[in-house]
Amino acid sequence: MTFAANMTRRWFQLMFGLFLYGMAIAMMIRAALGIAPWDVLAQGISIHSGIEFGWVSVMVSLVVLLLWIPIKQRLGIGTVLNALLIGPWAQLWLWLIPEKQDDLVVRIGLFAMGLLLLGIATGLYIGARFGPGPRDGLMTGLHKKLGVKIWIVRTSIEIVVLIIGWILGGNVGLGTVVFALLVGPLVHFTMPLLHVPEPRTEPS
Repeated sequence: MTFAANMTRRWFQLMFGLFLYGMAIAMMIRAALGIAPWDVLAQGISIHSGIEFGWVSVMVSLVVLLLWIPIKQRLGIGTVLNALLIGPWAQLWLWLIPEKQDDLVVRIGLFAMGLLLLGIATGLYIGARFGPGPRDGLMTGLHKKLGVKIWIVRTSIEIVVLIIGWILGGNVGLGTVVFALLVGPLVHFTMPLLHVPEPRTEPS
């Protein structure tokens, strides 16, 4: 693959991945079975502030990026676009997907599709190699700074934001548990599958 083709694929994966990620979040929210910890936090803040979920998500991401400063994490263009675009895409799909989903089977299907889509979206934008998302960077940065095992850092952060979001009224439920159990294996599968390799250099 040439450098130009490689770069085109990387940009397509990044932008399409962020688009799908926003859609996935909206689907899981509309399923109303419980959502991911960071989304519980954003939803709780949205309930109390009156600001729509998507814009709260952007604000939370920007605050997380400020936390990168003391741990000396480097921003990538993908990191910035992740912070700025996922929230608006999620908000668009929250406007498009009907809020009232009375059929439990439909809700379960909506959640399952959203979770699967989120796993694919994560593989796409991380595989594009433009930098981690704000929350992933915070996790890896604290891991390096504190010397604590990465799973302990991730679990601790997510428990804290989950509790705060739950207190604020965010939707914690069985879906939150399912997300916690399955998102790791999904991303473990999609990341190597969608990783964009370095372009080959032709021998002179």
